[in-house]
Amino acid sequence: MFGTMIDYWFLTGDSSYNDVTMQALLHQVGDNRDFQPRNQSRTSGNDDQGFWAMSAMTAAENKFPDPPKDQAQWLALAQAAFNQWATRWEEETCGGGLRWQINPFNAGYNYKNSISNGCFFNIAARLARFTGNQTYADWAAKIFAWQESVGLITPQYDVFDGVTVKEGNNCSDTDRIQWSYNHGIFLHGASVMYNITNGNEVWKRRIDGILDSTIKMFYVNGVMIEQFCEDRGFCDIDQQSFKGYLTRWMAGATQMAPYTFNTIHPLLESSAAAAARACTGSPTVPSESQPLFKGIPGTACGFKWTTGFDGLVGVGEQMNALSAIMYTLVDRVASPVTADNGGTSAGDPDAGFESTPRFLERAPITTGDRVAAGFLTTAIAFGVIAGSALVMS
Repeated sequence: MFGTMIDYWFLTGDSSYNDVTMQALLHQVGDNRDFQPRNQSRTSGNDDQGFWAMSAMTAAENKFPDPPKDQAQWLALAQAAFNQWATRWEEETCGGGLRWQINPFNAGYNYKNSISNGCFFNIAARLARFTGNQTYADWAAKIFAWQESVGLITPQYDVFDGVTVKEGNNCSDTDRIQWSYNHGIFLHGASVMYNITNGNEVWKRRIDGILDSTIKMFYVNGVMIEQFCEDRGFCDIDQQSFKGYLTRWMAGATQMAPYTFNTIHPLLESSAAAAARACTGSPTVPSESQPLFKGIPGTACGFKWTTGFDGLVGVGEQMNALSAIMYTLVDRVASPVTADNGGTSAGDPDAGFESTPRFLERAPITTGDRVAAGFLTTAIAFGVIAGSALVMS
């Protein structure tokens, strides 16, 4: 939600929500100036940390107002997440990859999923572009190659959800469900890598493949859908927000790989029109499946964009529709900045560690180099709940 609000400010110039957005992002900063606050020390996973880190990276790239000097800075927060993920990269099972969960006692620790590794890949690519440091780019290439090697990105550029780590290092149990945000996060990261490699053909092939797969899987007559659960009616709270992320990353891909604009922008426009038609609801009676809508009557946005207002309301639905409409403006704003062309956010290659050498100057990490997870991340659900004040009141 707060990543969306940073882009909202950047695309529209409306700074009404900047103060609360900065307050929310900084509230999630832990004692070690990362997105691992004490209050979420037992519950959050690598993907949860990733969404906060990507919001900070967006703030640095969009020149969102910098925090006070005594607070953690946007670029350093993204670097903190990168450094911590690098210590969690695990070669011993599945030949690499991040686990979904950070703590062994959490359900899902035995699962290596595309969104956690996608967050790592996306941040690595964007840090490479922003800082010019090749180590980040090398990590991005390594993560994408691992996704392919374990079968989570197929030769047809389908992006599967994850792989279960079983006894004996058996990593053949793949969850083949495809979610829109998994496609989007790799599409955007690949576009960033294409940008910094001056149009490298390998990255172009990956962009083209993922984009083609995305359109086939997640669009019907030019309108975005969440294909696995939308028609069946069982998308959960998280899944009801995925279309907003895919929209964001498709728009971002047009900035990093401009040749994709003529394919992507018409899809943004047609989905925006459909989303607007779905924002006509006025639910007033909460129920188990339909919460009370606190906004202006007639402005509640449904989840499905192919049918008009479907009665499903929530922060995810509002965020999706806002994203669908505002990202049609992507061609009217400048591309994300870097440290060399206007970026002001202060970085810290040591971020995320209390007393360790500079990660970027170290040799490749081994098992002995891994650090224990102390303070873990906040769950994105809390960001969604807190963000409801922005879009539903």
